[in-house]
Amino acid sequence: MSLYAAQLRNEITERAVQYARDNALHFRRSHYEAGSVVFIPSDEGTRHGNFHPASYRRILRRPMWRKRLGKALTVTERLRDYADERRLCELDSCCSSDALLMNIFCHPHVRSSPAVLGMLGIHQPAVPIFGWRARVPLIDDKFDRTEVDMKFGSLLVESKLTEGSFESCAVERMQSYADFREVFCLSELPRYRREYRCYQLLRNVLAAKAHNASFCLITDARRKDLIEDWFQVLSAIRPLDLRIGCKLLTWQELAEALPTSLRRFLDLKYGIGAGVDARSAPVGY
Repeated sequence: MSLYAAQLRNEITERAVQYARDNALHFRRSHYEAGSVVFIPSDEGTRHGNFHPASYRRILRRPMWRKRLGKALTVTERLRDYADERRLCELDSCCSSDALLMNIFCHPHVRSSPAVLGMLGIHQPAVPIFGWRARVPLIDDKFDRTEVDMKFGSLLVESKLTEGSFESCAVERMQSYADFREVFCLSELPRYRREYRCYQLLRNVLAAKAHNASFCLITDARRKDLIEDWFQVLSAIRPLDLRIGCKLLTWQELAEALPTSLRRFLDLKYGIGAGVDARSAPVGY
C-alpha cells in the first residue's frame, strides 16, 4: 500500500470513529483490534452509519441497489467478536469506495442535477447501475465480464478511495483482449517486468471502447499516486475520440455540486472538502 493510501485510510478511520460516537452509531473493527471501521445497520433496518440518510432510504427502495449491500467483505485476519455471526459486508466499511459512490449517486437530488451531469459530461439523467458486467471482448469471441463500478447512462465509472493501486495484470492476459493493441500504444503503458500496471484502468477504457461509452475515474484529490497513474494511461490511448471521452474527477470537485446536507456528511465522514484544495491537484483531461 502506498503512503498516500495508508495516510488516507488512517484519516478516514479516525473520522469514522468520531462520527459514530457523535451520532451514537454502532460499529466495530473489520480486523481483530485494528482495521477499518465497519458500521452495523440499525436493528429496525432504516438507518446505516455508513450512508447518508436520504441515500440509504433510496437504496432500500430499489431492489438492484439494495442487493449491493450484501456484497461480502474479504477479511484476512481474525474478527474481534466470534459471537457475532453477522457477515461483514464491503459497503459497511468506512473505507469502501463503492459505499462512497452510492452515497452520492443514490441521493435523490444528485442524478438529475445539471451541475453533476455537466461535470460528468452527460446530457440526460439516468439510473445508476452498480457492479455492471461490461462484457469486454476477448480474442476467440470470448468476453471478460468483470464488474465496472458504475454505469451511469453512457458513462462508465471507476471509483477509488483508499485502495492500494489499480492492480496489475500479466502481459499475456492483457494481450488476450481483442482491442488492446488498437486502443493503446503499448510502449507508453506503465509496466513492470512481465506485468502491466493499472489493469483496472486498462480494462475500463477497453470497456468504454466496446460499448461506445465514455469513462471517468473518480478518486480523492489526496491520492496523487492514482492521479499520476491515470494520466500515464490516458497518454497511451491511441484513438483521439476515446481519449477525449476519458476524464478524471475528484470527490472534492464533485462535492462542490452536491446538496448541502450530503456535502456536510462527506466532509465529516471522509474529510472531503476539509482542508483539501481540489484545485491544486493536477485534474482534468
